[in-house]
Amino acid sequence: MSIRKVIYIGLGSNEGDRLNYLQNAVDAIHSSIGTIAKISSCYENPAMGFEGNNFINLCIEVRTFQSPELVLAKLLEIEENNGRRRYNDGVYHSRTIDLDLLFYQNKVINNQILIIPHPRLQERLFVLKPMAEIAPNLVHPVLNKSIKKLLELCDDKSTISKLSISLKNPLDMFDFSCYNFIAVEGNIGAGKTSLAKMMAEDFNAKSILERFEDNPFLPKFYDNSERYAFPLEMSFLADRFKQISDDFSQLDLFKDFIISDYEVFKSLIFSKITLSEDEFALYKKLFFLIYNNIKRPDLYVYLHQNTSKLLSNIKRRGRKYERSLSEEYLNKIHLGYFDFIKNNPPSRFKIIDISERDFVVNHQDYLWVLSQIQ
Repeated sequence: MSIRKVIYIGLGSNEGDRLNYLQNAVDAIHSSIGTIAKISSCYENPAMGFEGNNFINLCIEVRTFQSPELVLAKLLEIEENNGRRRYNDGVYHSRTIDLDLLFYQNKVINNQILIIPHPRLQERLFVLKPMAEIAPNLVHPVLNKSIKKLLELCDDKSTISKLSISLKNPLDMFDFSCYNFIAVEGNIGAGKTSLAKMMAEDFNAKSILERFEDNPFLPKFYDNSERYAFPLEMSFLADRFKQISDDFSQLDLFKDFIISDYEVFKSLIFSKITLSEDEFALYKKLFFLIYNNIKRPDLYVYLHQNTSKLLSNIKRRGRKYERSLSEEYLNKIHLGYFDFIKNNPPSRFKIIDISERDFVVNHQDYLWVLSQIQ
C-alpha cells in the first residue's frame, strides 16, 4: 500500500456568505481529495493589495494519496464550482473562495504548473497564524525554519482577528468510539490492511496488523504447499496469539479503540483449506486450547471483492511468493469465510461488497466504506 501524504491547504473568502463558501470548500476537499485531519480557527483580516471586504482565512491539514498536480486541479475545480471568477489583468480582486496548496509533505516543486511550498506564505500573517495552530513545528523545506519561527520573524503588520466561530470537519460525522475492538477481514488482496491503517490514522485507533511478511514459512508454502502447510499454520497460530495477547494487555489510554486487519479465527478458515483432514483435526484441537479465552471483536467487517479484482490487486502489489495464487484457491477462501460467518457468527458483523470500488485510489469510495461500517 502506498502511504498517504500530509498536505496543507489555505482557504480564504471575502465575498458573499464567506463562512458558507469556506464550509462548502472544506466539504468538497473532504469528499474529493482526502481526509481532513485538522482545521484551524478562522481569522479575519483586511484585503491585501486591493480595496474590498475583509477576508476570512484558515488552514487545513489533509491526508491524501493524490499527486500535487491532481490536488491542484481539484482545488481549481472546487473554486470554479463555488463561483470563483478569474481575471487576467494582473490585479487582485474579491473572490468567493481562494484555495492555495501551501505544503505537500516536505516536497519542493517549482515548475510551470505549481510552486510548493507556496512562495509567499512566510510573508503573510493570515497564513502563518492558522498554520501555527495546526502545525507549529512543520519545517519549511526551503527556508529551513519552523512555522512557529516564521511567524515570529514575519514583518506583516496586518490586523488579524481570531474569530470565535469555526468550521465543521466532515469526518466528525463518523464515530466508531462505541466499539472497543474492530476487526477487518477479507480474502487475500481485498485491502483489509489498507483500510485498517487508514481508519487507525483517521479515528485515533490503535492498529494491530498481521505480521505475515516476517513468517519464513510463507514463501516456502507457496512453493510446496503440501510440505509446508502445517508448519505455516502453526507458526501463524503462535504469532497471532502472542500479538493479540500482547497488544490487549498493553492498553493505550490515548487511543479511542483497537482496529485489526485480521481476526484470530481466520486460522481455522485457512487451515481447513490447506491441511489434510487429519492435520486439520489436530490443528483445531490446538487452536481451541490456545484461544479458549481470546477476546473477539465487537464488530467484524468482511470486505468482499470478486476474484478477478483480487488477482489484479495481488499482481499490482508484486509479492513474488504470491505469483502462483490461483483463482481456484481464492474461491476456496471466499467460501471458507462465508461458511465461518454462517456457522460461527461474530456478535456483530458487516459484509461490504467492494468489488466495484477502490477506497485507496478514490476517496469517495473510502467515505462510502466508512458509512457502510457505521
